[in-house]
Amino acid sequence: MKQAFAAFFTLLALLSCGKNKTTPNNPAPTNLTVNAVVATDNSGNVAFTASATNAVTYEYDYGNGVFATVPSGSVTYKYPASGTYTVNVIAKGSGGQTISKSIQVTVTVTLSLLWSDEFDTPGAPDPAKWGYDTGAGGWGNNELQHYTNRLDNAVVSNGTLKIILKAESYSGSAYTSARLLSKNKFSFKYGKVEARAKLPLGGGTWPAIWMLGDNINTAPWPACGEIDIMEHVGNQLNRIFGTVHHPGHSGGNADGGSTMISNVTTEFHRYGVEWTPASIKFSVDDVVFYTFANSSSLPFNQNFFMILNVAMGGNFGGAVAPGFTSSEMEIDYIRVFQ
Repeated sequence: MKQAFAAFFTLLALLSCGKNKTTPNNPAPTNLTVNAVVATDNSGNVAFTASATNAVTYEYDYGNGVFATVPSGSVTYKYPASGTYTVNVIAKGSGGQTISKSIQVTVTVTLSLLWSDEFDTPGAPDPAKWGYDTGAGGWGNNELQHYTNRLDNAVVSNGTLKIILKAESYSGSAYTSARLLSKNKFSFKYGKVEARAKLPLGGGTWPAIWMLGDNINTAPWPACGEIDIMEHVGNQLNRIFGTVHHPGHSGGNADGGSTMISNVTTEFHRYGVEWTPASIKFSVDDVVFYTFANSSSLPFNQNFFMILNVAMGGNFGGAVAPGFTSSEMEIDYIRVFQ
């Protein structure tokens, strides 16, 4: 019996020694070097070269939440935003052994205009850029308006887009407005959005500049993701909200922040979001007031399309001011940079 136990433990020790251990056939990687060449054209491109004796593949952590497996060790990665990043590289041997090394790279990225609407052509919003959602009810938000595609509710004049919320009887609703969207016309993944806008006045008004994931038809909200660049409710005058909705964090449980500014209904302000694989930063007049940590497990790593609308009342808009007749969100421009 003692001999049987001795043989068993000898076999177990041999198997343990053979797992992820250095042997003549599975030598451990050594002498890892990592080099980085940052492009001088401010494109964000960085050429990495990793090399180690006895390595069969390399794992890159680019320092911004993005990871990659690179068998050759050589790869060019394009950073979407300026910054200093700590890059970690793990070299792996054939037996599972590893060695790692970290370096820092500083990248300057000059953003270029990808898409915009300057709202310079009078009449209806550009049909090459915008379509309409029409109807009542607010898609589950219990809103009071009926969205139309009429010039009465969305019109370009004197260099700005006006989305006009009116108190009027229309198809069973007591208010009309418009909801414009770039779905199937323009969408993008990562970048910076800036919209210069002046907001409507009055209790119950609920203007928004926001985005939804392109896959909404196959991944219904909130699985598609939602990025609210700017929301304002007239019942909380001058408070600007920036919010993201995703599974487990949507509706009243969404992730977001807010800031108080002055004169949102009488002056134009610049409402922005900077969206990367690592974060989504919300700002007013270039001052960031909320940062959300993005990651590969979230739905914010795909193309999104734009939406512009003014709602009335509902779950977030709240009570309507007595005697309300009309008010408008006026947008000077909306621009997308990458």
